[in-house]
Amino acid sequence: MLRTPVDAARRDILEWLKDPAAHFPPGRRPADLVEHGVDAGAVAARLGVPRRVAASHLRFLAALGLLRTSRVRRRTYYRRDEVRIAEVARMFEKGW
Repeated sequence: MLRTPVDAARRDILEWLKDPAAHFPPGRRPADLVEHGVDAGAVAARLGVPRRVAASHLRFLAALGLLRTSRVRRRTYYRRDEVRIAEVARMFEKGW
């Protein structure tokens, strides 16, 4: 897997996490998707890839600081870090 933040799957994940309730149907996840985020299993189902692949994408985006994580019991949930995303967007607008 290429280790670039511009991978199409990663862009899709970031886009879906803008409005998780619209892109991820309610299920075993916490009722408030906006507060807790989405787990790797839900992202894997949406992407149509194994859970390990989705978890790898999510960990990479979290390492970049674009996603925040929270633990609920044994699962890790991911949600967008809007402040960090805005900072990165400004860096690219300025020409890095």
